[in-house]
Amino acid sequence: MAEAQNIPVGSTTAGQIAVAAESTVATRMSAPPSFDVQDFPVPHGREEEWRFTPLERLRGLHDGTAVATGNGMKVAVDAPEGVVVELVGRDDARLGKAGTPVDRVAAQAYSAFEKAGVITVPKETVLTEPIRIAVHGEGGTAYAHQVVELGAFAEAVVVIDHTGDAVLAANVDYVLGDGAKLTVVSVQDWDDKAVHVAQHNALIGRDATFKSFVVTFGGDLVRLHPRVAYAGTGGEAELFGLYFTDAGQHQEHRLLVDHNTPHCKSNVAYKGALQGEGAHAVWIGDVLIEATAEGTDTYEMNRNLVLTDGARVDSVPNLEIETGEIVGAGHASATGRFDDEQLFYLMARGIPAEEARRLVVRGFFAELVQQIGVDDIQERLLAKIDEELEASV
Repeated sequence: MAEAQNIPVGSTTAGQIAVAAESTVATRMSAPPSFDVQDFPVPHGREEEWRFTPLERLRGLHDGTAVATGNGMKVAVDAPEGVVVELVGRDDARLGKAGTPVDRVAAQAYSAFEKAGVITVPKETVLTEPIRIAVHGEGGTAYAHQVVELGAFAEAVVVIDHTGDAVLAANVDYVLGDGAKLTVVSVQDWDDKAVHVAQHNALIGRDATFKSFVVTFGGDLVRLHPRVAYAGTGGEAELFGLYFTDAGQHQEHRLLVDHNTPHCKSNVAYKGALQGEGAHAVWIGDVLIEATAEGTDTYEMNRNLVLTDGARVDSVPNLEIETGEIVGAGHASATGRFDDEQLFYLMARGIPAEEARRLVVRGFFAELVQQIGVDDIQERLLAKIDEELEASV
């Protein structure tokens, strides 16, 4: 087995601007996956999967003291005709098909939800309008489970929009039949005090295509764990992410792409901007190419733009390869300050400083935003970026 080393690029001033952590393989969790919360010890922060997370800010999600309240959140689903929307109990066979909880919070969420949402797009159904899931926090604590399942050769776009204030632990499963195409946009636009911890599982069928956009702005603490596995050859996954971390916020994205099937592809690209004292972003990107996954083609990248002093980034790309019969595999991580030369170039051409700064940051994110393909979401995200920048002036 060959293990690739972390590739940090750019400015890395420990404790002030950015920290590129040492290479570790976070796929080696402290406990094996399980649906039973008792199979996971209460974390203490020394475990590999918890070492960057401020446990005291999880509001009890990690140790069993967070009790669900009746006013935790409201969920509304707006689906086009032909889509089946259900609420089911935990004995429904469709729950857990895409993946098993890999940490204590995910297992707690699976053990504590009352009803799970299941959205089914029948086979060969091609939707022309997105399925929209609005999740609005109302100040309480909630546990949730959501399943999105596409039949063979179905095509759909799903937008999950998180707003309001809540302490939320959730699992989200995406199950793609053979030849299906699913695009998911998950927006975390929480109020300042919200806590959101979730595991996203995608199981990709033969010749199916999964595209994920994770967009994180709000919340006191947001920790998301997207995971991908393949159920057949020819599957493709694209995982894109955008985050803007403000003073005092902790935003953590931990990804795993498990190439467990031959001749599949994956591409990961996450970009973040940080500003303000105590802003902390964590990105862990794990790609595992198993011995059976000949013909794999994969690449992952994380870039971070530090706009002010006092912000910190931990960026750890990991690549574990168990077979030499692959098409390609690579990873990269880059963190740097705001580019004063770009700012000077624009100002020298008569553009005011604030507008020039906005244009530079917009350009940094533009490539990812333009690929979302949902006009109202793209416009909203660009407006949110402008709003974040105005708040720092």
